[in-house]
Amino acid sequence: MDFESYDVLVVGGGLAGIRAAIAAVDANPRLKIAMVSKVYPMRSHTVSAEGGAAAALRPEDSYENHAFDTIKGADYLADQDVVEAFVREAPIEVIQMEHWGCPWSRDPDGKISARPFGGMTTWRTCFAADKTGFHMLHTVFQTSLKYSQIHRHDEAFATKLLVEDSRCVGVVAIDMRSGRVQAITAKSVILATGGLGRVYAFTTNGNICTGDGMALAYRAGVGLKDMEMVQFHPTGLPFTGILITEAVRGEGGYLLNKDGERFLKRYIPNKMELGPRDIISRAMVTEFEAGRGFEGPHGKYMHLDVRHLGEDKIDAKLPFMRELGREFVGIDIVKDPIPVRPVMHYMMGGVDADISGATPIAGLYAAGECANVGLNGGNRLGSNSLSECLVFGAAAGRAAAERASSVGPVGANPVTALLADETRRIRSSFLDKKGGEERIGTIREEMQHDMDAGAGVFRTREGLEKLTRQLGALRDRFEKIKIEDSSRTFNTELTAALELDFMLEVSETIAYSALAREESRGAHARRDFPERDDAKWLKHTLAFRTDRAEPRLEYADVRITNFKPQARTY
Repeated sequence: MDFESYDVLVVGGGLAGIRAAIAAVDANPRLKIAMVSKVYPMRSHTVSAEGGAAAALRPEDSYENHAFDTIKGADYLADQDVVEAFVREAPIEVIQMEHWGCPWSRDPDGKISARPFGGMTTWRTCFAADKTGFHMLHTVFQTSLKYSQIHRHDEAFATKLLVEDSRCVGVVAIDMRSGRVQAITAKSVILATGGLGRVYAFTTNGNICTGDGMALAYRAGVGLKDMEMVQFHPTGLPFTGILITEAVRGEGGYLLNKDGERFLKRYIPNKMELGPRDIISRAMVTEFEAGRGFEGPHGKYMHLDVRHLGEDKIDAKLPFMRELGREFVGIDIVKDPIPVRPVMHYMMGGVDADISGATPIAGLYAAGECANVGLNGGNRLGSNSLSECLVFGAAAGRAAAERASSVGPVGANPVTALLADETRRIRSSFLDKKGGEERIGTIREEMQHDMDAGAGVFRTREGLEKLTRQLGALRDRFEKIKIEDSSRTFNTELTAALELDFMLEVSETIAYSALAREESRGAHARRDFPERDDAKWLKHTLAFRTDRAEPRLEYADVRITNFKPQARTY
């Protein structure tokens, strides 16, 4: 059987994935690179990032300040050697984006503009108005087009990693246009598939964010690290979950309760609206519970007020936010406050990988939101994620290229058998299944609402134990799903079923990891264990797949270098 074979295969077409592909070619122009993405690259979720990319570019800033802000923001769960490398590489990558043509917003003297962001001690977030991710993704995508070595497989859904002799040698993917199940082999594989926000009902994440790469690695035997660390952004639009960027607060917006009070003075008096996301989200929920929130058709909310900034500044710095207010809420933010409430936004946890993106499986790498290289710990600082995609996407691309340059080609024999097995699984478990009584949409919706209730901003043992039982029951019901579409071309019902399969699996790692961590740290807030416990819990959680219903949990030490853990106050 003939396979398409490459030197480096990137799964995912967002900022981290494209940056990895470019880095691999730059490292060795003789290599043949493939990119497999379930959507056209410019539809990747990077396009939704709004606020900016953090880098210490200004004379008043320093690598040490950026590192300390990141480590403190992470509630000391970040690996400090990784953070220190990241802060040095971030400015190099931002300047590289400048050279590739990214249209950064400018100061009057022509320098790249910066704005303040939550948890940062200085102005460090480079931005392109409030569509930074859109412009950064455009920049790397159009740059990638000049490389004839990069071959794209758009609208191809990866269903399985090909692992032979403890070595990753490619993926099995469904070509959505033809329905063909195919093997794509490579000497090195990089997972860059983004987050898993759609396991929650109320999320800023697009429909494509279903944890695919995390589930692929998990099923291949790689641990998922710190999956209990789920970030809730304090400012999402009620009902839609659409993100109102942190840049709104960075530019001077106020959060107000129903009494017109800037309530954050009770929680983070020295930072107010520029506090970290996890603390502000908890403050908002606490205010709701005290009866100081607004009541609306989609639950409680607060006001985010930018009216005092004036129309000229809003149009110059926040034009997209004005557009979102008009299109989705029917307000003009120049004249009206914006309704907001906490919303699931980002996954700090992910595929266990080292500073170069390498996982414990030879030949398998991971970068971006689907990976956990040790940067974000218990809470990611806003605007570190776009820089993370660049820095660690590039690192994974270089490491994958180096490996591909030194190992032999992939053999056909094991791949043929693995492809046949996966094709049979897809047919028997999904396409040929008859008489099922469960609907994909029903199970997905129940899972999302159960996750909102059990693994939200605040958690308890009772709530998490209930969630594990609910997810187990949904997994049993999933075996009885009904797929009515038997077509081969763009069978979206099949891809929805495969995505739900992935989501149920990664949801369980969140629930069990959160149940086991009996402390509060970063985004993980246990009401029954409200204090941080460094003596027992200054360590990473690793969840491994088992034949049982629940994952096996192991723990690894956090690497501390120059910043000893201290109280996280602002």
